[in-house]
Amino acid sequence: MSANDLAAAPSLLLVDDDAVFRGVLARALGRRGYAVSEAADVAAALALAAANPPEYAVLDLKLEHESGLPLIRQLLDLDPETRILMLTGYASVATAVEAIKLGATHYLAKPVDADQVLAALHRTEGDAQVPVGGDPLSVERLEWEHIQRVLADNDGNISATARALKMHRRTLQRKLAKRPVRG
Repeated sequence: MSANDLAAAPSLLLVDDDAVFRGVLARALGRRGYAVSEAADVAAALALAAANPPEYAVLDLKLEHESGLPLIRQLLDLDPETRILMLTGYASVATAVEAIKLGATHYLAKPVDADQVLAALHRTEGDAQVPVGGDPLSVERLEWEHIQRVLADNDGNISATARALKMHRRTLQRKLAKRPVRG
């Protein structure tokens, strides 16, 4: 891509602490015509966004030692027109609802590819034809969803969440470190 093409390309901020995933996705998005800036944490993302507010942002929910959720509001404060996609390997109803309430355009569970990311960023309306699942959630998945809801209610505070759940803090941390079970 030439310097003129890069200047005309839509800007996209990609925030993910997984360097390999971030690099692969950044290259794929770059090949699709986006000027991609990369960050591994909230501080680096804010520095990049303050210097050049992005038109699009793809944020990981669970960064190394912090949540990507607060970054949604911070990016929208810099530019209310930024279209934001929240990505996560730890999907839950509670975090999806919070991401959308905070202003994210869309929310996707990993793994995803560049085409899915771009489709989500460019969707402007909901899809009323999405099929409703026929199977109820498993007990393990219900537990995961409940923990995520209580964690969101306690603003991500592990100790307060453990007290609310009447659970030892270390037990809660072990449960949170595991990948969520499917359905």
